[in-house]
Amino acid sequence: MLEVKKIDTYYDEFRALKEVSLSVSQGELVIVFGPNGHGKSTLLKTVSGLIKPTAGTIVYDSHEIHRLPIHKIVEMGLIYIPEERHLFTEMTVLENLKLGAYTPPAWVKMRESLDFVFSLFPKLAERKKQIASTLSGGELRMLAIGRGLMAGAKFLAIDEPSLGLSPILTAEVFRKIEEIKREKITILLIEQNIKKAAHLADHIYLMQDGHMVFSGTRQEALENPKIKEAFLGRKREET
Repeated sequence: MLEVKKIDTYYDEFRALKEVSLSVSQGELVIVFGPNGHGKSTLLKTVSGLIKPTAGTIVYDSHEIHRLPIHKIVEMGLIYIPEERHLFTEMTVLENLKLGAYTPPAWVKMRESLDFVFSLFPKLAERKKQIASTLSGGELRMLAIGRGLMAGAKFLAIDEPSLGLSPILTAEVFRKIEEIKREKITILLIEQNIKKAAHLADHIYLMQDGHMVFSGTRQEALENPKIKEAFLGRKREET
């Protein structure tokens, strides 16, 4: 469904992504993890059209999208949910959700999408008239994901959904992401908490210094000595 092929992305003269390639098949949940500041968020911004790559190609649903404007990419169902959420905090939950359905195709299906979001996140239904700034951190994260679904998402690119959340709320958010996957929505997930998220993944990538340095299945990732030592807190056994 998504093929990223040897893309380079720059911030002025700084090369943030270096010949990065990645593949996500329809219905999969793929996780990219790695140290902070090594290009993970830039990858999602490039895939979603917020930043244009200077080299390489991005193919989504058999269409090259790396030169398309952002609204065209959104209309195709590829939705970016940033780490910062970017919600309208002085508007209600319901108003925030409706704003997600701003493209003509999504607006037509707004009622159907609202029903789906409220069935997935009952707490949002309970708080639909509540001002967003009064929600908990976990509820705000769910609202951001729900607003993305309102846009008619076929593919969600989610940046750090567990950031700043307690272990209990982190587990709840991951359960909801797993439910979304069961609805046949494809997901590309940036996540630091690989120990908590790995069970969701069909495929895992490790990014360091703007490069993809590992690509493999969940089992291959969890058995890889480098990943165990650097990111799972386990030292290699002495031999």
